[in-house]
Amino acid sequence: MLAAATSAAQAQRPQFQTTKVDGTDNVYIYRYVNHQSMFVVTPDGVIATDPIGLARPQAVTTYIDEIKKVTDKPIKYVVYSHHHYDHIAGGKPFKALGATFYAHENVKSRLALLKDPDTVIPDRTVGNNGGVINLGGTRLELHYAGRNHSDSSLVMRLPKDKIIFAVDFLPVGSFPGVAMVDSYPLEWEDSIKKVMGMDWARLIPGHPGPGDRLGTKEDAQKILALLQEASAEVKTAAREGKCWQPAEKDFTLPKYASWPGYESGLPFVARRYCALWGRGTE
Repeated sequence: MLAAATSAAQAQRPQFQTTKVDGTDNVYIYRYVNHQSMFVVTPDGVIATDPIGLARPQAVTTYIDEIKKVTDKPIKYVVYSHHHYDHIAGGKPFKALGATFYAHENVKSRLALLKDPDTVIPDRTVGNNGGVINLGGTRLELHYAGRNHSDSSLVMRLPKDKIIFAVDFLPVGSFPGVAMVDSYPLEWEDSIKKVMGMDWARLIPGHPGPGDRLGTKEDAQKILALLQEASAEVKTAAREGKCWQPAEKDFTLPKYASWPGYESGLPFVARRYCALWGRGTE
């Protein structure tokens, strides 16, 4: 019965949705299937984030249409969270409207090398010291917290609202999965600690959390603990010569078994830590 109810709820979920963040004047979340972005409306224009248009151009045009339902102000900026295509591909319709694209400098160097035809190369970049966008009385801070899920992740902070937008390296209430494959596990831990030291109360993630709730510092602490526990367990197995097998087969972390994505994510977590502790791939 529970499985049937869950399937029915998923079937009723609209393909896309735009919601205003409670307690804010101008902060919105745009969700398309299982990806989401933040946009901020100001008297002088809109700051949008990730186009989320990989292999689905309709997600991008819908995103723009959803913004237009909220405001007639121009879309001035698009900020990339990091370099992975599932979040940043498809931005050409934003560019056609005159938007200026921002990203960490590592995003631009990667895109320039790979030349993906569907991904707009950023016009402006920030380095490891970050940057700021000021528009229409709204301040959006762009923080680089080091390497984690990628080497190009920006944490976008709205100080007035104590909200951050952080994608993939701080999942809300869900088990890490494919995001582990090209990550930097030890630096990821340090990155989370840096973000927890920032002044914020709510986290908008790049994928919806359970019930579409926003994240908290407690969620960040739980992800940090999960990574630390996974690292310690696989490190022991690796030093006993058990990587890749049987370490990957025996890896469980049962205290997280109720988290969404647990079963599918286990092999990716074990594999990445076996690469670290059993192979020396930092």
